[in-house]
Formats: sequence, structure tokens, C-alpha cells
Amino acid sequence: MFYAYILKSLKDNTYYYGSTSNTSSRLKSHNAGRVKYTKGRRPWKLHYFEEFSTRAEAMKREKFFKSIDGYIWLKKRNIT
Repeated sequence: MFYAYILKSLKDNTYYYGSTSNTSSRLKSHNAGRVKYTKGRRPWKLHYFEEFSTRAEAMKREKFFKSIDGYIWLKKRNIT
């Protein structure tokens, strides 16, 4: 399985969008400072995720989350 996920920074309440095949190990990478973009906003918590059967579907959903339509979709559902 693959996942599109949203992390929330406990430091400044910003969000990070990504995709992975293992959410727990990916969250550990973010919180360990191994991801350049998220390093300065640690700690992070897993805020939201969706499951997909292929990597391509998860990456497509990640891209949607980053779009204006995705922003509106997430806001309407009180996710972000």
C-alpha cells in the first residue's frame, strides 16, 4: 500500500504534504531531521492520510493536496 499524507508542525502549525509506502518510518525521518524542508519545523505529527494501491495514485493525490483545488477541498473538510 501507498499513502498520501499531511504532517502538521507542532512548532508553528504549518503543514507538509508527501507520499510514502510507510507512514511511520517517514514520520520518523521528518522528526529526526533527515528531510531538509521539515528539519527546522520539528516536531511533526501525522495529521491526515489516504491509502492507495499504487505509488502513482498516492503521488497524484499528493500533487492534488498541493494545488489550489486541493487546498479548497482540504479547507471545506476542516482538514487544514
